[in-house]
Amino acid sequence: MNSDTKSLDPLFIRGLFPAGLWEWAFFENAGGSYVPKTVIERITAYMSENQVQPGDYFPGASKAFERVNTSYELMARMIGAQPNEVVIGPSTSFNVYVLANALRPLWDDDSEVIVAIQNHEANSAPWRRLSETGIKILDWPVLPDTGSLDIKVLENLLSNRTRLVAFPHVSNILGAINDVCSITTLAHKAGAQVCVDGVAWAPHRAIDVKNWDVDYYAFSFYKIFGPHMGCLYGKHEHLLAAKNQAHYFFADDDISHKLNPAGPQHETIAALQGINDYFETISRHHFDPPPNDILTRQKSMFTLIAEHEERLASMVLAFLKTKPNLRLFGPLESSKSVRVPTFSFTVEKKTSSSIPKTLAKKGIAVSNGHFYAKRLLDSMGILDANDGVVRISMAHYNTYEEIEHLIKEMDYIF
Repeated sequence: MNSDTKSLDPLFIRGLFPAGLWEWAFFENAGGSYVPKTVIERITAYMSENQVQPGDYFPGASKAFERVNTSYELMARMIGAQPNEVVIGPSTSFNVYVLANALRPLWDDDSEVIVAIQNHEANSAPWRRLSETGIKILDWPVLPDTGSLDIKVLENLLSNRTRLVAFPHVSNILGAINDVCSITTLAHKAGAQVCVDGVAWAPHRAIDVKNWDVDYYAFSFYKIFGPHMGCLYGKHEHLLAAKNQAHYFFADDDISHKLNPAGPQHETIAALQGINDYFETISRHHFDPPPNDILTRQKSMFTLIAEHEERLASMVLAFLKTKPNLRLFGPLESSKSVRVPTFSFTVEKKTSSSIPKTLAKKGIAVSNGHFYAKRLLDSMGILDANDGVVRISMAHYNTYEEIEHLIKEMDYIF
């Protein structure tokens, strides 16, 4: 395929995954994406060939060191960062927890942290726990009808005591895209930093941390076609200043160790190269020649992905809007500038848990619950947060035929 082709080729992409996956119409991508064969091959190669401590002691150790370091470099370049600005840890929840504790010694006891109610708990609880050490936590509330954030409300919350604002790039419930640049600029004017949860953004759009000028940005590799790990970006000067959370002998500039007290998970870090392999493969298929720079490649590739996902989202949204007994959360438009293809809803006189069970009988995978955004559901009046909402979430490998199947079966239920 050449550069004149302006649409994504999901059938080619599906061929890069284990074939058995496509026996189901998979719409629980927000909970974790499928993993391509390139990632599986990378982790298999590491564990088969050099499952040893990385170093320069003998050939196996040297190869392990090379594979791990290459992954750090590639993942950093993929988001527009440098390797010394990236921490790869067990999860986003873990990474933000460590970050919060690493920053606390830098702040006075009268400091304030603003936490968006819209957050997944990964970017909420770690900051809230700092209240036990004297930090004042201020809620950035949502509009109860829509769940959206109002930047004017944030403006009134900011003060010279604000040290950080924690908010999501995209809500994992609403699918709504927040204006990271505007929020970050506003926080910086008040002298505060930002920590952005990019978990629900990363599968759908390119990440460009320098362009956004964010201080910290967290996302999960298992949401972007990799192993179950998290990535934390931080401006280098901020990570240098952050206090060591690991063994005492790690130097201040040994960022990948001092901010990962769990220690590096070598085989899964090495497997991250498979994510780069995957995007390289689909880029070569769609562009002739493909972009040489990784970040440029990501932006070009995700432009096609966003357009494909917008078409999928428009089909789902058009159907959901025809159902008067359904409460849909998030933007009522499918524009790629407004939302990602994640839809959450409740249905009158039906439990949310009953719908995934019914759809599963038809080979369709969706889920229900609060998805670790319980504070958001509470604010929107969802009385039983455990039953929560039904969530349908798509990725670029989903097809129009799967959407048609989903709509047909949902029509029977609703």
